[in-house]
Amino acid sequence: MNGTGGARGRAVRTVFAVKRAWYRLRYPRLTLGRDVEIRGRIRLRRGVRVSIGDRTRLNKLVRFSGAGEIRVGADCLVNATWIGSWTSVTVGDRCLLSDCEIFDNDFHNLPPEQRHDRPTPATRAPIVIEDNVWIGAHALVMKGARIGRDSVVGAGTVVRSEVPPRVVVIGNPQQTVKKFHD
Repeated sequence: MNGTGGARGRAVRTVFAVKRAWYRLRYPRLTLGRDVEIRGRIRLRRGVRVSIGDRTRLNKLVRFSGAGEIRVGADCLVNATWIGSWTSVTVGDRCLLSDCEIFDNDFHNLPPEQRHDRPTPATRAPIVIEDNVWIGAHALVMKGARIGRDSVVGAGTVVRSEVPPRVVVIGNPQQTVKKFHD
């Protein structure tokens, strides 16, 4: 590596370090792991607690909201994603989240006579996204979903239940269209 590449690399690492420090000051409920790269902006709302793992990259505007807890593992790429948590959302290591929305709540009650009442506990359920999951653009992951390791959620898919490990799901409702064999 020549002298310019080394200096440029140090400058880029310094910029990311400054951004991490600024976001830690701005959001006391945000925990950032080692070498997290904030390439765009992040926004936290409503007291949500967020933990981002080592070497994870956040691109464009990544939004976190709710009163719950969100954990994103190490070595992930989170691109223009919105994660809302009133209970918990857990994202494993090496995941790719692309322009998707992940909500562990319905925001309202389903029965017509209760829709304008405060949400009840029945409107919420934790979400677990296991390691090495890829969630495509405009996908929606809803309360109570669990996505198995090494799976892919296709663009525009609505995930409302369990996705087994090592499969591809697409559509609304979600359908398994491919299984990865060992």
